[in-house]
Amino acid sequence: MTKWISFDTLTWPEVAELPRHYPLVIPLGNGYNRDKLAEALNQPHQIALLPSFPFGWRGSQLAVPEHLLRAYLWNLLNSLRDDGFVHVYVLSPAGIQLDLGESQIVQPYSPKSDHLFPDESNEKVLLIPIGHTEQHGYHLPLSTDTLIIQAITAGVVQTIPDKACSLPVMPYGVSTHRSEFAGTLNAGGRAFEDFWLAVVDSLVLRGFKRFYFLSGHGGNCSFLTTVIKYAGERYPNIFCATAYLYLSSPQGIQILEQYRQSGVGGMGHACELETSLMLYLHPELVQIEKAVDEIDFIATPSFYMDWVEGGALIANPPWSDDTRSGSYGAGSLATREKGEVWFNAAVQEKVGHVAEIQEQFRRRAKKKKITSL
Repeated sequence: MTKWISFDTLTWPEVAELPRHYPLVIPLGNGYNRDKLAEALNQPHQIALLPSFPFGWRGSQLAVPEHLLRAYLWNLLNSLRDDGFVHVYVLSPAGIQLDLGESQIVQPYSPKSDHLFPDESNEKVLLIPIGHTEQHGYHLPLSTDTLIIQAITAGVVQTIPDKACSLPVMPYGVSTHRSEFAGTLNAGGRAFEDFWLAVVDSLVLRGFKRFYFLSGHGGNCSFLTTVIKYAGERYPNIFCATAYLYLSSPQGIQILEQYRQSGVGGMGHACELETSLMLYLHPELVQIEKAVDEIDFIATPSFYMDWVEGGALIANPPWSDDTRSGSYGAGSLATREKGEVWFNAAVQEKVGHVAEIQEQFRRRAKKKKITSL
């Protein structure tokens, strides 16, 4: 009988130990029969399932041109190939032409949910959460960024359901350091930008005019800025915004400083903050006994690592220059109690951003109406 591995619950050393002949599968959506998938793969001993790709194909209620979807998925598959895995696949419904050759498995698809969009939500701010599947040191799972931003987004919608709604979280983003740590995927910067701009195109056609991209992964942020700039130029009557991660506002930084125990360098990646949030949200996935504190980032006054990256210089040196475990920061100082405080503060920060997006849209629409008279 085939054993199923949940890829994104693993740490990167656990991915490094997986036999390279195990099949790895990225499903487009949820709703496939596992027995039929195992049969299609000739009943292997184990199959690793990656997080499902939530939308983008015909039949998902939010489609983009197939060549853009293909580029995104192809880059993800190549990330796994670069790690040495020889059997990597996209699992899709019938009728989708991705030109992936033998890397595409087609099977009957019965979606678990027929409603991607909330009803009558065009006047709300549409939250678009994007996480990632990447290494988070020895002690946190690959799904860390996805789980955190998914929870923050859900918290915002629960707090202000009359003002915000959300798409499902996207668990794949951009990692430019992917080759150094197993299990770290990379959608590719240009493919990422093209895909998300096409998502905005589709949403505007549906009547949405207020958008907020929320990223749980720092590597997405610069590319989302490009998406925002193009979207704003293409559609002058919408308001589309993003922000650097979470707890990056003055109020957010203040509450980080109030409770943190680490100094500068203690919050960067798989750090005091992210580990605390995971201890609060998903303690069953945290192997805190394996946490390694790495705060010896090669820092100069204009270039250093902390949660809100500081200094005038922007660079991307190899991560292995500064970390062996994949962590940047002091994960051992994390606690569930700090995670709860910081999570609630992150939700309130985003609630405030939603209010600003609504106000920006309202005031700009009013000004346009007045000036057009």
